[in-house]
Amino acid sequence: MSKKIDLSLIKVTIGDLDFEKFDGLIPVIAQDINSGIVLMLAYANINALDKTMKTGFAHYWSRSRDTLWKKGETSGNFQQVIEILVDCDKDTLIYKVLQKGPACHTGKQNCFFRKLLEKDKK
Repeated sequence: MSKKIDLSLIKVTIGDLDFEKFDGLIPVIAQDINSGIVLMLAYANINALDKTMKTGFAHYWSRSRDTLWKKGETSGNFQQVIEILVDCDKDTLIYKVLQKGPACHTGKQNCFFRKLLEKDKK
């Protein structure tokens, strides 16, 4: 027996997102559309998300510089956003992107190249 999907749960607008939980920011996971590899985690405010949706390129909010930035603006490593997914709590996004060049500022293909080891034994 197949279940019917409630489409009202699938359709989400910017106004439905919970920006208040993280003081006006929402975590955004950038994921390669072809490989499925997680590229990076950044944050967006409502302006960054709006700009992303209007231009089709990833924009984020820099917490360290306190400013809006377009991914690849200085490096040339742009992220073309193909699809935006919203989690069940409406407080986290996934940008499915076509990544040009490396995603990480270190030059690595993605920002998750380190492995957490067990706690140091003293």
